[in-house]
Amino acid sequence: MIRFLAAVIATTALSAPAPAPPVFTDGFGLVVTSQPRWVDDNHRTFVFNVSTDQVPTPTLLPGQEPGRHAIVVTLPAGYDPATRYPVQYYLHGHPDRPDAAWNQRVVENATRDVPLITVQPNGSGRGWYSNWVNPGALGPQNWETFHLEQVIPFVDANLSTIASRSGRAIVGHSMGGFGAFHYAEHRPDLFRYAGSFSGALDLQNSEVRAAVVASSVNPGSGSPVAGADAIFGPPVWPFDGVWNAQSPAQHAASLRGMGVALYSGNGGDLAVNPIQAVLENRARETALVTAAHLRAAGIPFHFSDYGDGSGWAVGCSGKHAEEACVQADMNHFVGLFMR
Repeated sequence: MIRFLAAVIATTALSAPAPAPPVFTDGFGLVVTSQPRWVDDNHRTFVFNVSTDQVPTPTLLPGQEPGRHAIVVTLPAGYDPATRYPVQYYLHGHPDRPDAAWNQRVVENATRDVPLITVQPNGSGRGWYSNWVNPGALGPQNWETFHLEQVIPFVDANLSTIASRSGRAIVGHSMGGFGAFHYAEHRPDLFRYAGSFSGALDLQNSEVRAAVVASSVNPGSGSPVAGADAIFGPPVWPFDGVWNAQSPAQHAASLRGMGVALYSGNGGDLAVNPIQAVLENRARETALVTAAHLRAAGIPFHFSDYGDGSGWAVGCSGKHAEEACVQADMNHFVGLFMR
């Protein structure tokens, strides 16, 4: 009899319908073009699509659809609409996308059993989380306006969030690390914590400028390509005023009163996976410049400068976009913010 009852209970559990994801309503300039659908077996992570007049025609990576921006949301286990949750916005790198499997894994692992909502908005393969200066035939590419003035209030209106600065953090990897500090500096009223995982934080660095320009003209960053001056204007003096004005490292004083965290490796063995090693090594240089400006401004911050990664996480060798390293970064950042 006991075995029979156990079998009935197990069968009932297996046949129980999955909880429905939230239903979203248009607003704040966003039109929902596809409602949320679960993308994980635990029914924590869903993806939906929106259109926006701020970036009506983003450049597209393979599999992306014209005019549609994927946004990925990971809810806490047992999400209760009657409870208000803090939110972290996680900005992906280049050339990446919010619905990449590895981004989902990093977020789900770091927030398991944590009462935190994570939102990953589309930043395009080359959006650089900025309102472009010269988008040309691409049309408006106002990524900053899209994310800060549309996505954030839209999320607060459709999910049970702590809709204030005290309950909001922003963090990103690589290009997204730039975006996180860039957004936090422009709108310190929105965020309590900001973090960068190997971000390109110094637009006055000639190597970073070269990387941004390369991402603009490289077909691998999305189709169609953009002009070399599309995002921040010409990258050379005396026409580089926008580059200088938008560089997070030199404007770190705007982060005063906010929790700040930097994470970077040094590339490890430069003879192994040399491209990713050099990218991380150069990203670290921009973190060091940012740290110097934070110290000069008297702003406390956390810096995990983990070298070759051997003491940071199993499988981390200190290289750029290495999942084990980014996972350890995210685990630590979530702990700081939630603490």
